[in-house]
Amino acid sequence: MADVESGEVLEPQSRHVVYCGVCTMPPEYCEYGGTVKKCQEWLEKNHPDMYIRIWSPEALAAATASLSIEAQKRAAKDAQKKAAKAEAAEKKEADKIAHSIVTIKRIERNKRKYVTSVSGLEAFGYELKKVAKDFGKKFATGSSVTKVPSGGEEIVVQGDVSDEIEEFILEKYKDVPEDNIEFVDDKKAKKAAAAAAGGS
Repeated sequence: MADVESGEVLEPQSRHVVYCGVCTMPPEYCEYGGTVKKCQEWLEKNHPDMYIRIWSPEALAAATASLSIEAQKRAAKDAQKKAAKAEAAEKKEADKIAHSIVTIKRIERNKRKYVTSVSGLEAFGYELKKVAKDFGKKFATGSSVTKVPSGGEEIVVQGDVSDEIEEFILEKYKDVPEDNIEFVDDKKAKKAAAAAAGGS
């Protein structure tokens, strides 16, 4: 009050809040998410002082000191279960990504007119509409997301840019391994089907 009476104006003090780079919650709440281990690693690397305050053995002991022995055992068991669950989920996601294939297909529409379709990028965590926009800018052509009969979605780019698209994907979308990209030439597939039909 003395400051107000003297006419001195106090500026509001801003408060700096740290948010986890993994789960985006304040680090004090990371334990309630499914990525505790990754959150701890991120915090230890980026804010070691905060990591010590929250996750050091002393801090954990102080937090559980007021609990009964049974409650401490339950808390430890719950923490182990959460960690095991999070690890299993991470492993499952890694396996899914390792076995996901990005298919680049060159499709003949009319005589010497082609479109290039790309499917499978969503498995690597990319938003297809954003990727389609990137393709359109890069190749200065029309690019859109369309539904496929099997129920998924694919990106259709006007023109035959199948070779350039692979290079662009490897350059810009680093999560996609080169071994997980496959080419399909729809024209060859049609000719093979026609030949098989004609030969029988």
